[in-house]
Amino acid sequence: MSAATSLTDVPAPTFVMSEDGFRLATYTWGDEGQPTVMLVHGFASSTRDNWVNTGWVRDLTSDGFRVLALDQRGHGASDKPHESREYALAALARDVETVLDTYLVDTVAYVGYSLGARVGWEVARDLPGRIERVVLGGVPDGVPLSKLDLDQARAYVREGAAVTDERTQQYIGLIERVGGNDLEALLAIAEGLRASGAADPDPTAAPTQPVLIATGSRDAILEGSKALAAACPQGRFVEIPNRHHFNAPGSRDFRAAAREFLAG
Repeated sequence: MSAATSLTDVPAPTFVMSEDGFRLATYTWGDEGQPTVMLVHGFASSTRDNWVNTGWVRDLTSDGFRVLALDQRGHGASDKPHESREYALAALARDVETVLDTYLVDTVAYVGYSLGARVGWEVARDLPGRIERVVLGGVPDGVPLSKLDLDQARAYVREGAAVTDERTQQYIGLIERVGGNDLEALLAIAEGLRASGAADPDPTAAPTQPVLIATGSRDAILEGSKALAAACPQGRFVEIPNRHHFNAPGSRDFRAAAREFLAG
């Protein structure tokens, strides 16, 4: 498929079946013969929102990469189960591997943001010979979505109750900003990650590939992200100036650092 010609051009999704029977929406740009970069978005986002509208796909294809992107389960055009048990961190990581297998991609560079970065930490660690370089933006230094007040979020989704917790207000705003989001599915993701025992990223078992970790200067997880980068044998850290967790994907500085890193 030819590279996108418009900043907001998104092809029709190609659906891949997960191991447990859910449809995963995937997208490709560029020539199959080019090196592949896989993009995995954050919580309450999508391929379009995180990577297309912000210029990542445009820039990476112009750099000569084939881009492969995934709407994580519960997001975008992928299936959105409402059962929390379907959202274990291990299942999200397996979805990435299933997509790579389906597309017959032997080696790939991985770029993930927030939840996609936490998934990427697992994938890079589990597939060291397959994931060659890793960019993790806003990687949580704890369990993903652990600062979301589930009781308030649940009451808001199901009863329209007021949300007073500031962090939860930010997440609700993020959810409602992206059209087509399923509030019940996103609540199930937050519940499922906690219930499945998703642990903090283990700095004693960090990915051994070249890793770039980038986090906004105004992000509460900044110091934790720096510590994760320091734990990686080939880790680098970039601070994204004047950005917080929810607007860092659109930063030109973030894109520029990632492009330089991916060029090797």
